[in-house]
Amino acid sequence: MKKVLLAGVGMLALGIASASAADLGRRMPAKAPAYVSPPLYNWTGFYVGVNGGGAFGHSELNNVFGTQGYDVNGGLVGGTLGYNYQVGQWVFGLEGDVDWADISGSTSSGICAGLSCSTKNDWLATARGRVGYAFDRFLPYVTGGGAFGDVKTSVAGFSGQTTTQAGWTAGGGLEFAINGPWTAKVEYLYVNLGKDTCGTPNCPVSTTNDFHTNIVRAGINYRF
Repeated sequence: MKKVLLAGVGMLALGIASASAADLGRRMPAKAPAYVSPPLYNWTGFYVGVNGGGAFGHSELNNVFGTQGYDVNGGLVGGTLGYNYQVGQWVFGLEGDVDWADISGSTSSGICAGLSCSTKNDWLATARGRVGYAFDRFLPYVTGGGAFGDVKTSVAGFSGQTTTQAGWTAGGGLEFAINGPWTAKVEYLYVNLGKDTCGTPNCPVSTTNDFHTNIVRAGINYRF
């Protein structure tokens, strides 16, 4: 009888221990999977886009009667094509754009008194290199290269003259990867198209026009 009682007590204890172990297993939290950080954004590849913004600058006329400067301003919009190549966090690229522009200004002061002189820029293009340093999806960069555009110099009562000018540009910006292949940027460029000459009979006397402008614009790009 004593042996039977001891065997029953042992089986009861074993059952209680098993139940407690099972309950403890149910209450223990499951181990969370290890966190794997997403890969860094890669900027390498071709892209196309659109851009638009505003411009403000200066036009300076010079002839035998003296020098007269005046402000020019307006807007521009156009398309962009480029390529980036990333090495570590450095991003090297080439970018070109062509914009329709409406940048103009005029004056009736100084050497233009009574005649009204004006300057107008109808299109602007750049071909630039870019160097940036990527912070994952953020890309601050500097840029510089050639600039091309038309400059029309006019004096009231005369036909005026339009020339295609080649100059230079430099600036910088910040580009941000939005989602998938889409990126957005903000950019500043200084553009100097140099001096063109409006000769007679298009202007009353041979007059040089020194045109330069500052561009602040935004853009959206699609990467391939």
